[in-house]
Amino acid sequence: MAEQMDIVAITGDHLAEVRTVDRPSPNKGQVLMRVEGCALCTFEQRMFTGVVNVPKPFIGGHEVAGYIAAVGDGVDPERYPIGKKIAARTFYSCGHCYGCRHDEGNLCTQGSENDKSWMAYPGIGGLEQYMIVVPRDIYFMNDELSTEKACFAEPLACVLNSIEKAHIEIGDDVVVVGGGIMGQLHVICAKLQGARVIMSEPDGPRRGIAEKLGADVTIDPTACDAVEKVRELTGGDGAAAVFNTTAVSIVAQQAIGMVAEMGTVVMYSSQHPDHPIEVSPGWLHNSEAIITGAVSPSVRSFRRSVSALSKGIVDPSMLVSGIFDYHECQQAFETAIRPDTFRCIIKL
Repeated sequence: MAEQMDIVAITGDHLAEVRTVDRPSPNKGQVLMRVEGCALCTFEQRMFTGVVNVPKPFIGGHEVAGYIAAVGDGVDPERYPIGKKIAARTFYSCGHCYGCRHDEGNLCTQGSENDKSWMAYPGIGGLEQYMIVVPRDIYFMNDELSTEKACFAEPLACVLNSIEKAHIEIGDDVVVVGGGIMGQLHVICAKLQGARVIMSEPDGPRRGIAEKLGADVTIDPTACDAVEKVRELTGGDGAAAVFNTTAVSIVAQQAIGMVAEMGTVVMYSSQHPDHPIEVSPGWLHNSEAIITGAVSPSVRSFRRSVSALSKGIVDPSMLVSGIFDYHECQQAFETAIRPDTFRCIIKL
């Protein structure tokens, strides 16, 4: 009889529960990861609330940290030692599609090729006590790093991928639109690049968090014209980089109005619902501004994220809104979807 493990599955709209399934074993070239913690991203939250419809039961979880529990044949146990703390990049990169061949594995279009036959139900697998990973997706972390901090490897990597798009220089003005967790991580990273950071966020407590994390100026867009305020703060020029971390399309329009000539606007957040916005091709021609997007973590940004967390360069402690035992998964999800929380982490 196969050994058993517990998992957290989304089994219906606003319903999560613990189930027991067979524990997988690593095949040739595979590693068995013991998951110690998994953060509940907006992705899992949308599955939980039914905003995104998926077959259920569904096992989410991609912001994961844990340690190596076993290795399959062909994996060097000295190079991948049992007990070593790791994070896993759970985004599949096939290596041969257009995105992969252009060194952008985060844009891989062949995710369906990823073998998930070891899973009892559809999903990603981070909300299981054990998951199968391959060596190329394993990133070693400082063994002294807490599990809750290690769980930020993936979201921080997403943000670093975004930050890289803007080519921030010391002394630049940078605007972060939105004070959710991804906006706050943008504040941290933009400050590390040497920028003056301006946060636009209507919620007072979130503006306060941004200031504690390094934001030089915070704006309440409900109390002023945020575009005009940015122009005023930058001497009429606008910001060298603007990051829209909200899912509100009208705010995306606003973000474009904040950017300087030759500046970059990064549409970081997915849009739900996705309403088109207007962009003047004449203005784009004359300003040479860049409007781009940023999605998922690249291999490069994941490596940089793990390094920054392991060395204490980035401390995400203020962005942890709750740590829950996996038997409290329903409460964890209900807390995570509240608008006043950042990241909730399930310990497995």
